[in-house]
Amino acid sequence: MSEAKQAALRAREASRVLSQKTEEERNKALFAMAEGLREKSAYICEQNALDMSAAREKGTDEPLLDRLFLDESRINAMADALEDLASLQDPIGRVQEERELYNGLFLKRVSVPLGVVAMVYEARPNVTADAAGICIKSGNACILRGGSLAVHSNIVIAQTLRGALESVGFPADGIVAIESTDRVVTDELLKLHGLVDVLIPRGGAGLIQHCVEEATVPVIETGVGNCHVYVHESADFPMALSIIVNAKTQRPGVCNACESVLVDRSIASSFVAPLVSALRSRGVTFHIDGELVDILREEEVWGDDCVVANENDWGKEYLDLEISIKVVEGVEEAIAHINHYGTSHSEAIVACDEEAVNAFYQGVDAAAVYANASTRFTDGGEFGLGAEIGISTQKLHVRGPFALEALTTYKYLIKGSGQVRG
Repeated sequence: MSEAKQAALRAREASRVLSQKTEEERNKALFAMAEGLREKSAYICEQNALDMSAAREKGTDEPLLDRLFLDESRINAMADALEDLASLQDPIGRVQEERELYNGLFLKRVSVPLGVVAMVYEARPNVTADAAGICIKSGNACILRGGSLAVHSNIVIAQTLRGALESVGFPADGIVAIESTDRVVTDELLKLHGLVDVLIPRGGAGLIQHCVEEATVPVIETGVGNCHVYVHESADFPMALSIIVNAKTQRPGVCNACESVLVDRSIASSFVAPLVSALRSRGVTFHIDGELVDILREEEVWGDDCVVANENDWGKEYLDLEISIKVVEGVEEAIAHINHYGTSHSEAIVACDEEAVNAFYQGVDAAAVYANASTRFTDGGEFGLGAEIGISTQKLHVRGPFALEALTTYKYLIKGSGQVRG
């Protein structure tokens, strides 16, 4: 029997136990998991150092190294996130609908766990704790298949969390980590229809596309983030600069970072040069709309860190200190550009004109649409949802940051008094 199938069978058995646990019991498990992470913090850091060393030897770029890196502060944050989950409303057992039918039957629709949730993800070991915590809180068992770059980190985190579950009377197989780095195991996991209830890929475009194309189990697609900030002619310039700098540089290797700036033609000559200067001071390099070259040369801000953008740049997720800048002719062209090149993740407009804001809200097809704020807020914690599994860019069955409620389904409970159908 393959490793993937063994993992799924173990998780399936555990899921039946987890679904019967009370809210109090599941919260107790979360606190135990948090305590376990803090107690093993030093050892987790040691194992993470092995991953970091191997990643550097492979020439891994800095933004990805940042996502891989763990220290005591980040481990404490992982533990805090688990405890925060415990404070959230229980997603299980909610009565979503309750009514009496024409024939006297009483019908209730009640939220229940999905069952077995499989996660396939890349070099972010914090996802191991986040995903496990969300699954336990929502009464689901999870199968975790992390990337090879974080193998040592993921294994020790998963072992720690499994031990914490056992310490409070939960089956350890409520969290099953696949330790093999062989991609064949992942491909087997994708095919376990009937054992895995849903599969969630989280990572680069290649990983997500492969899972979507190859899986025979239902997939919730987390999307890559080619996110834009559009600067309308009515924008407050200092505000726009602050938003773009934050959206691009605060953490450039994440999916909600800004990858492209759109600027109205009417303000391009006065806005783009200060924008380039502000981003340059933070190490950003530029892919510039050819229309802007002369403007930047006249302002003496064109430099070796600037190249003329090509068609590929408009649809590229850089995940680094790189950005594209394009001129557009008003809000409708900005909307059309975003809907063509964007990934339906997070999009922002900076504008004082309410009509422009409303047009942007209505016209942009994305999970999160902002006005006068950074795209970096697209996050389960920032939305008050607690730790998240990922950001869904699809429209079924969940969109945007998805956390507890997205890992539930429902069933109907019908109570009668002897009714039969004629």
